[in-house]
This record gives sequence, C-alpha cells and structure tokens, in this order.
Amino acid sequence: MVMGAGGIGLEDAVLIQVAKQPGETSIITVNCPDKTGLGCDICRTILEFGLCISRGDVSTDGQWCYLVYWVIPCPNSISIQWTNLKNRLLSLCPTFAIPFYPELTRPTVPQFYLLKLFSADRKGLLHDVTRVLSELELLIHRVKVSTTPDDRVVDLFFITDGLEQLHTKKRQDETCKKIVDALSSSVSCEIMLAEEFRQGFSSLPSEVAEQLFKPELSESELCFLSLSSDMKKLKKANVSFDNSLSPGHTLLQINCVDQKGLLYDILRTTKDCNIQITYGRFMTNMKGFRDIDLFIQQLDGKKVVDTEKQEFLASRLKSEMLHPLRVMIVGRGPDTELLVANPVELSGKGRPLVFYDVTLALKMLGICIFSAEIGRQTASERQWEVYRFLLDESREFPLSNCKANRNQVVDRVRRSLMVAQVVRALDSLLRSSGFKSACLR
Repeated sequence: MVMGAGGIGLEDAVLIQVAKQPGETSIITVNCPDKTGLGCDICRTILEFGLCISRGDVSTDGQWCYLVYWVIPCPNSISIQWTNLKNRLLSLCPTFAIPFYPELTRPTVPQFYLLKLFSADRKGLLHDVTRVLSELELLIHRVKVSTTPDDRVVDLFFITDGLEQLHTKKRQDETCKKIVDALSSSVSCEIMLAEEFRQGFSSLPSEVAEQLFKPELSESELCFLSLSSDMKKLKKANVSFDNSLSPGHTLLQINCVDQKGLLYDILRTTKDCNIQITYGRFMTNMKGFRDIDLFIQQLDGKKVVDTEKQEFLASRLKSEMLHPLRVMIVGRGPDTELLVANPVELSGKGRPLVFYDVTLALKMLGICIFSAEIGRQTASERQWEVYRFLLDESREFPLSNCKANRNQVVDRVRRSLMVAQVVRALDSLLRSSGFKSACLR
C-alpha cells in the first residue's frame, strides 16, 4: 500500500460515505498534505459534480489538512458519479498525485477538443446536450450555437475532459453514442482536436457592460435572490474580524443568505486575496442563512490587523455573497439577448455548471435558444466569463415587447444559478397556477 508523508494510505486520503436514503447527506472526508487554495479547489469540484455543501469543517496546521463536507445533490442536478468524484478529489491532493499515481495528475495546460453536433431544432435541445456532457465530466469552455433557416442546428462545443481520456477512440465513441441515445437517431456528432484553441472575448456595448458589471444590486434584483419579502434580510451579509481570540490568527465571521456554491464563493475570494485558512466551520442552514467562522492568516503567517486590508476583504466577500453572478436581458435590434456573467478565478477557472443551469431554466420556461456563445471580458479590474444567449421569440411567450416576461426569465435564471432549494417549488407553483405568458392573460 502506498503511504503519504503523514502515514495515510491513498485509499484513506479521500473517503466518501454515500447517503443510504434520498434526502440524507453524504459525507466527504479529505485527509492529505495541505497546499494554498486546496479548500477552494475541492469545493469547486464538489459543485462541478452537482452537489451542494450543507455543512463543512476545515482544519490544517499548514502542513497537513483534514476536511469534512456534508453534501446533498443540488435540485435538478446531474447524476452523481461518486467513483469519479473520489478520483478527481484524489488528483487534488498534493502528495498522492506525484509521483505515486501520475494517472491522477491533471496537466498544467488542458487539451481542448471540438465537438460538432448536427440536429433538427427543438425546445430544450441545448440543455439536453449539456446534461450529457456534464454527466460525462466534459467541461464546456466555449460554445457557438447557430440555427439555419430550415430549422437545423449546428452546435460547436469546445471542451476538455475531466477524465483526460478524450484522445482515445473509445471515449469519443462513448460520448457520441450517449448524445445520440439521449436525443434521437437523427442527431450526428463528431469530435476532433481543437488546434490552438483560445478563449473567445466578448465585446459588449459600453452601456450594457456598465449595467451588467455594476457593483451593487437594485432593490428589485435583490428580490430575486430569496423567496422572503423581508428586504432587510435580503441585504444581510455581515462580515466581522476579531483578533482577540487567538494569538496567531484572525477570526473572520460571516453571516449571510444561503445560496448555491456559497462556500466555493467564499473560499475562491480568500484564495484570490492571498488569505490562508487554518480552521473553518460552515454551519448548517438556519432559516435560509449561513454562519461561517474562519481562522485566517496572511501568506506571511501574520494576522489580518490592517483596517484597510480588512475593509478590502470584507467588501470583496460581501460582493460575492450578494452579487456573485450577473443576469440581465437586453434588446439586440428586434431580438432579445440574455446575458449571464460570473467572475473568473485568478487561476483562470470559471464557475462550474453555469451553462447547465441557464439552459435548464430556459428549457423549463419553454424558451428556445437561437444562438449561444461563451467568452471572457475584463471589467471592474477582474476577468469575467460571459454567457450570451439569443432567445427565440414565440407567440406563447413573447419577450421583445413584454417586460413582465423578460423579468420572469431573469428571475428564473438567477434562481436556477443561485438558490439551491427552490427550483422544484417554483415548478410546482407554476403548474398549480396554470402558468402562461403574463402578456397573454
């Protein structure tokens, strides 16, 4: 048995206790050498596999860490591949990736592939393809979707493989077969190497970019973040620092509204701000709110005592907790365009499953996507991943001249992206109320 530096075997570095009954939590335990940003990378991977963290405990002495996460499937998430999740988490553990198990190591520069899909157009097609790719651990980095005048669809997906096997014919054939099986026999697809792939960059009009990347939410936008009508609660995101409890650490305390990927957003922010977490606890959901206690240090091992640094970190955290994703609808001539943006980590990684969640929300509303693109844009001194969807106008759900319907799209997309527990409730509400377009009532 291969042993790590702390005497922990490979099979013990990541342990997953899968829930026996639906609705119960599964427990993920990681026990391995520490590295900067490891907690963020693990939370990102957990989110990528369609899981929400309900509780968490983090402990490290700077050399070795012990992490425990209680997780549940996100509503309408992809099917959970527990064995693959364990292998992905093992690949993040510093000691066990090199030199003991090189097959678990991710290359510094991922290999990009181009998936070409040809199909007749129909509602929900793009999401159904995205679901298959997500369940196969194929990560979408860029997509170009176009519809021909004869209602044929040509989808181009630039992807990487979480399993690093897409160079093999077996993996390519498996991918194409699952796509065809999930859609119809009239669908055809092919996969090829994407030579010299570069992430595309969006070019939004200045007035649109200013609105999309503004730092503060309006009152109406805050309403979309929670089912509560109490605006004081919606705006609640308290961040405080205490240097009196520990001789070597600063206690960072956070209380905020719960949201999908909350712990990932917090750890991504501390990672990008060069803050190390020695001990942390992510409390159980209390009436829609979370309490997070983190004992932190700067990279030099000192407390965070400078008030300017505290204010900067608090500002960044509040921004991520209240406004981590941007959603808006704009007119593009006679057409309607949906824009979704999320900040990119300093490592260059975007948020997982955004494309999946947006296409799911549009499918559930019965809205067809005429074209879609993913690009990057620099704004507010950071890089953003921008998703652009040109929406089909329909008689049943008009958008161009109906503000109520446009607001409903924004509301539904934002909830799908951020609110972990209300999607099913919204579906039941729409069905029970005999939902139809607000502009046709």
